[in-house]
Amino acid sequence: MTEGGHDDASGRSLNGGDVRRAGASVPRAGADLSPVTRIGEATPEASRVAEAVPGSLAARFAERPPRRICIVMLSAIGDAVHVLPVANALKARWPEAEITWVIQPVPYLLVKDHPAIDRFLIYERRRGWAAWRGLRELSAQHPAEGYDLLLGLQVYFKAGLLTAMAPAKVKLGFDRLRARDANWLFTTHRVPARGQRHVQDQYFEFLEELGIDPRPPVWGLELSENEREAQAEFFREVEEPAISVVVGTSKPAKNWTAERYAEVLDRVWERHRLRPILVGGPGVLEREIADGILARCRAPVIDTLGNDLRRLVWLVEGSALVISPDTGPLHIARALERPVVGLFGYTNPRRVGPYGRYADLVVDGYATHPGEAYPISPEYRDGMSRVTVEGVLEKVELAVERYRVDR
Repeated sequence: MTEGGHDDASGRSLNGGDVRRAGASVPRAGADLSPVTRIGEATPEASRVAEAVPGSLAARFAERPPRRICIVMLSAIGDAVHVLPVANALKARWPEAEITWVIQPVPYLLVKDHPAIDRFLIYERRRGWAAWRGLRELSAQHPAEGYDLLLGLQVYFKAGLLTAMAPAKVKLGFDRLRARDANWLFTTHRVPARGQRHVQDQYFEFLEELGIDPRPPVWGLELSENEREAQAEFFREVEEPAISVVVGTSKPAKNWTAERYAEVLDRVWERHRLRPILVGGPGVLEREIADGILARCRAPVIDTLGNDLRRLVWLVEGSALVISPDTGPLHIARALERPVVGLFGYTNPRRVGPYGRYADLVVDGYATHPGEAYPISPEYRDGMSRVTVEGVLEKVELAVERYRVDR
């Protein structure tokens, strides 16, 4: 899925209110290696909610709650999903605060109606002098009175510039070790250095520094009434329980092969009568994989690839089971409480796997040998060839047994 991976703070792996684009106003529509953990679990001792000691941010905002909060997280879809529990926790703690999110157009489509966000500022990538002009135009959309608190959740240089240009009394970012591209220079306060951990836990560090307990996480990714109607109409025609298959990502090293997908789907259809639905974006790589599956598969596959991200959400939500490599829809499935068989070989599932649930369904090709006790790390590996058909089928059987997905 294009823009579906991670663009977060510690490694190059990668319902709202007003919406403002750079230069236009749009109304809203309706390093250190951490200890080994089990895939998807919160890192040990991950929850360290700061005490409201004098001089701390927790004490500062306990005495005078922030009225205006800004979140800087531009992309990608998976990281946007990780931001949602942060936004929900902020809104639960300070319900009167106005929360603004600086975001790019594609992930905006996913979260545009989320109830925790009051206002969006949409940053559209440009090149050359147009990029600088876009930064200035977006910065002009910030409230004149500024923000009481800004959370710099992204560490690429462009996000740092947007953080620097935003008027905020407190700009909270990552520690120097994790703040790439000198992003620590753009913040006034930094979370303590705590090494590598799951991306979701890294975002929760911001809440903990503010004295907010982020757990249990609440995503609040909901369907609109119109989406419910479209979903019901679609699945009336499907009849059998559906298995949504995220065919690929924009990064070839994360992708599985069409041949192996086709064999899995045929055998799952024969054994469990789970109807395959191919989901994903309009990218060339995704289309090639989908066409390869369609050419080889005997099962009655439904092809839904396209550029409607919200349609993908309700397709996943309406499915009994999801199969996905490390890309945004995997995290969408987790947020929607849909069992997801995760295919990992390139990125570390202990760092970017489904958070807190469905770790038992991860097919771990990242491990160089069964049971490898690798640490949490942003290191890439060439491991998708270690994701086997039998390994995926084993996890499908586990999902059927444990989560009753064929009923």
